Amino acid sequence: MSTITTKDGVEIYYKDWGKGQPIVFSHGWPLSADDWDGQMLFFANNGFRVIAHDRRGHGRSSQVADGHDMDHYADDLAALTAHLDLKGAVHVGHSTGGGEVVRYLARHGESRVARAVLISAVPPLMVKTANNPDGLPKEVFDGLQAQLAAGRTQFYYDLAAGPFYGYNRPGAKPAQSVIWNWWRQGMMGGAKAHYDGIVAFSQTDFTDDLKKINVPVLVMHGDDDQIVPYVASAPLSAKLLRNGTLKTYKGFPHGMPTTEAATINADVLAFLKNT
Repeated sequence: MSTITTKDGVEIYYKDWGKGQPIVFSHGWPLSADDWDGQMLFFANNGFRVIAHDRRGHGRSSQVADGHDMDHYADDLAALTAHLDLKGAVHVGHSTGGGEVVRYLARHGESRVARAVLISAVPPLMVKTANNPDGLPKEVFDGLQAQLAAGRTQFYYDLAAGPFYGYNRPGAKPAQSVIWNWWRQGMMGGAKAHYDGIVAFSQTDFTDDLKKINVPVLVMHGDDDQIVPYVASAPLSAKLLRNGTLKTYKGFPHGMPTTEAATINADVLAFLKNT
């Protein structure tokens, strides 16, 4: 397996396929680099070098007890890009991975980056506050942690079979293989990382980070996202970005890179070719 070791001794697993302009994919909670297989095959076949890593505590990376916060996530990503000496890279982040990308750009600069894509991403802030009235109450995230602690096996299955892919909507046709693949990825990771990660993705405020970003950013979000509600996320992020473009998908769920892969892949490719 290909791994790097961070300054604090964490082994980060990654995949690195192909040649060309690099695209670096950051996955959502509580998944792994495998969630990007469809995108990696598509973009590798379109002449790009594609890279995806398992976040610390997730997938095949070290199941450490600490460092499950956006600063460490961003620093781990920076360590990977430095190790591979990437230049002119495109960073694509889904859900929590979108937060990771935003914090990485704000914290480590854009010298290695050409542009970015945020898909169903958690910025600018998920939790409800006085300044973020459309966010979700903290009790929602406390409930997620309680369900995980009580038994994540069923909790993960229910998430995948229900709101993550919109399979709980009338007329939806759940794909059992997709549900089990989500469950498989989740169960590969560490319970402590996933438990702490709920706080990281819900309570981190990316407002100032978004304001620091200069590279072109495509913000993609479905208006039927039941995990990261549209109203408190994508439109606000696009406004905070200096060079942001918002693309809204009617009826698409949170997991749209999987359920609507053909559309998402084509639109990202168009964005990358629009120089």
